[in-house]
Order: sequence, then C-alpha cells, then structure tokens
Amino acid sequence: MSSEKATAIVLRTIEFSETSSVVTLFTREFGKIRALAKGARRPKGPFESALDLLGLCRIVFLRKSSDTLDLLTEAKLERRFRPPGGNLSNLYAAYYVAELLNELTDDYDPHPELFDVADETLAALRTCSAAALALLRFELTALRVLGHLPSFETCVECGTAVEAAGRVPFSQLAGGVLCKRCRAGQKQVLLVSAGVLRVLAQLAGAEGDSWRRLELDRRTYGELRAIMNHYWAHLLGHQPRMHRYLGTLTT
Repeated sequence: MSSEKATAIVLRTIEFSETSSVVTLFTREFGKIRALAKGARRPKGPFESALDLLGLCRIVFLRKSSDTLDLLTEAKLERRFRPPGGNLSNLYAAYYVAELLNELTDDYDPHPELFDVADETLAALRTCSAAALALLRFELTALRVLGHLPSFETCVECGTAVEAAGRVPFSQLAGGVLCKRCRAGQKQVLLVSAGVLRVLAQLAGAEGDSWRRLELDRRTYGELRAIMNHYWAHLLGHQPRMHRYLGTLTT
C-alpha cells in the first residue's frame, strides 16, 4: 500500500461500525475515492470535524491495490460548508453538487477542472450572491469536462449552424439543437428561446469570466432550469433528488 496526499471535498459519509465510517471523497489529484475512516465516529476521534459533509479538507490515505476500500489515515479541515443564515435553497444546491459529483465520476478518474469549479460553486453557495448562476456554471462545466455537453449552436444531427432566433428545437435524446430539416421525426423535442441557448453556450465556455456578468431574471432562470433538469434526468436515467429545490435559488 502506498501513502497518498490530496485535497478533497466530502461527498458522503456512511456509518460502518460504532466508531468508524465509510467516506466518499472527490479529490483534485485522484478523482473520487472511497475510504474507511477508522474512529471517525468517536467524539474525540482522529478526524474531529474534518469529515463534515461538503467540507474541504487535506487528507492522507493508504491506497489499496485491490477492489477493497482505501484507508483514510489523516484529514485536516480547511473549510467547512455553511449556507448563509441557514439558507435552505443554497444548502440543497450544495447537496446537488455532491450528488452529481458522486453519480457522474468514476473512482480514480481525476478531473482537476471539475474539482476547481465544484470548489468555486460551494464557495458561491456560502453567500447569497448569484448562487443560481454559479450552479448552472458548475453543471455545464461538468457536462463539458465529462463529454456530455449538448450542442447549442450547430445541429447535432447534420452539423450545420442553427439560426439563433425565436425558439429553436432542442432534443435531449439527440443531444442538442436541431435544424428545421433534421427536426422531423425527432422525439422529446423542446422549443428553447435563442436567448437561453446563448446563455447556456456562454456558461459552458472553457475560458474567461464573461459569464460572471450575466444577469438572469426569474423567467429566464426558470427556462434554463427546466432544460437542465430534463437533460440531467435523461442522462442519468432518473431525476436527481435535489432538482425540486433548485427553483428558489437567488438569481
């Protein structure tokens, strides 16, 4: 067994025994790991409060060579997640970040960019400033990094540019917008406003901070949220548990 160090976000903790827990962590260096934390449930255990859900911590663990759990040996809390003034909308949105990271990523498949945007999103959710925008940015970055990003500007079937005017056909099954010719016969097609598609494309961009200057009214956010909810449900094969709570985030 080799000893490894990493920066981690705590995604999940499960009771393993009277004194120990099994933890799921998303690390910047190694991706998602699952480890046994012996003594984690003791009042004065070796990890104290470092394994708080959604907390950011520095860890040391022993990486097992087989399919068994890794062994967590040290954890030092760097930042605890606390929503502003007990804001439940922001808390549920943070749970949603953890839910997506847990479901979308494989063990030992690192994505440093995804880790960084998750950390930035949790930081935004600790305030009341543009929480909805930060969450959408996280979702679209996750889709792009993991290879699931829909096409917002060119027809997903034939590759021709789609005019961004009026309302544009968007197929969650095909994975993006459709031109008029390819629209025929497609199932589960939504008609999305061109303005919303431009916002989605900007939020999905890999470079620059121009997305931070976007301003969303409640109507635009509602349409964005509906599109993302439908797309995630199709991609994952089920509706994420936290979707029902995301409509009240601060825009």
